[in-house]
Amino acid sequence: MWTVEKDPALRSDFTNISVLDRAPDEQRVRAKVQRAVVDIPRLGQRVVSAPFRLAPPQWQTDPTLDLEYHLRKVSVPPPGGMRELLDLAALLSSAPLDRSRPLWEFTLVEGLEGGRAALVQRVHHTITDGVGGLKLSLSLVDFEPDPTEPVLPADIASADAPSPTDQRPSTLGIVTDALGFAVARDRELVGQGLGTVAGIVAHPTSIPRRAGDTYRLARSLRRQVLVTQGARSPLLAARSLGRRFEVFSVSLDETHRAAKALGGSLNDGFVAGVAGALGLYHERLELPVGELRMAMPVSTREHADAAANRFAPSRVMVPVGPDDPAARFTVVHQRLAGVRDEPALAVADSLAEVLAFLPTAILVTATRSQARTIDFATSNLRGSPVDLFVGGARILANYPMGPRAGCALNVTMLSYCGDLHMGLNLDPAAVTEPDILVECFEESFAALIAAARAV
Repeated sequence: MWTVEKDPALRSDFTNISVLDRAPDEQRVRAKVQRAVVDIPRLGQRVVSAPFRLAPPQWQTDPTLDLEYHLRKVSVPPPGGMRELLDLAALLSSAPLDRSRPLWEFTLVEGLEGGRAALVQRVHHTITDGVGGLKLSLSLVDFEPDPTEPVLPADIASADAPSPTDQRPSTLGIVTDALGFAVARDRELVGQGLGTVAGIVAHPTSIPRRAGDTYRLARSLRRQVLVTQGARSPLLAARSLGRRFEVFSVSLDETHRAAKALGGSLNDGFVAGVAGALGLYHERLELPVGELRMAMPVSTREHADAAANRFAPSRVMVPVGPDDPAARFTVVHQRLAGVRDEPALAVADSLAEVLAFLPTAILVTATRSQARTIDFATSNLRGSPVDLFVGGARILANYPMGPRAGCALNVTMLSYCGDLHMGLNLDPAAVTEPDILVECFEESFAALIAAARAV
């Protein structure tokens, strides 16, 4: 993710928009951020790259960390409605994060109608994935408006003031570490190769089974990594560096009950609803399609490490029809059920290690080529079932905007207090009628819930 951002269309930072019932106490927000920087070291680190890419980039403590840069405040343009907030958030997220600093920015937005406010949080995907981002955000929120908090220790109160002993890593140290990594990596690869050969010699009867596994892996890699067919939508083909944010909400309980009644999970219902909306959108613009290729992260997280990525990217063809939502749901359920069994996902980490050492130009070109095979992306995140507070202000809604990474749109869903809040990160060159698309979302999910009631 770090390397392919040489192409700005492949940026992987994500944004969350928290709408607040009032302006929060700024001092309390700052204290929370200071504590988070101490509790989650990744927030105080920047990326340092080795020369000639002899080793992967490393995280190093940033001795010049400046919270005034990372924690900002702006006012939304009048009249301060949701449209103005979304346009401002899209503008704030349009510029890439400063790669010489820790890779996050929080912006407090004031001036929303009704005395409301918002907190726009930008985090780079190299810090953490969506699930880890939720765990990270828990360090910034409270479960009551006015909790009793201990006095900040001196080391937290001065978290943005680097210690005099902090030093930037020297060029010699970076080169030495990189060379050491390269030697160790080559030794490990040779050892793994010898181990494989020795295993086959000692157990020759395993060759047919391994050949079958290799064949299945090769087919899976063609479906997941080396796709040769282009994206299916003629309507969503254009690409730009622009972005537009839209939002949509639906009842969590109603959607969950509908999915259960139709024989699947909440995620099945989410994907079926999104697919149906895109099908309606294509019909409204008189370019109907039968299927679209969707990118979806599959979580491999097994522990509570917030500052990490624990997911494997997957791709799956999903139907945007038929008009019967129940029939579409059944096909979506069947196709998603097979995604976790894809052999390619099990070797995602190993494959990433190999790809990371390809020349940058080749890696960027290959990633851009594969991104063009994807019509849209989705992600499903589980949020809090109870009210959360930021600096005394209650969070009314959370709208996550996942990275497009070269595709036409990303739809990310986050549950919160009985609702499903969806953030739509659109490429305006591809989605030329965003208002119509939001209407199609409303119709698709309403039809899915109604179909489940008739079962």
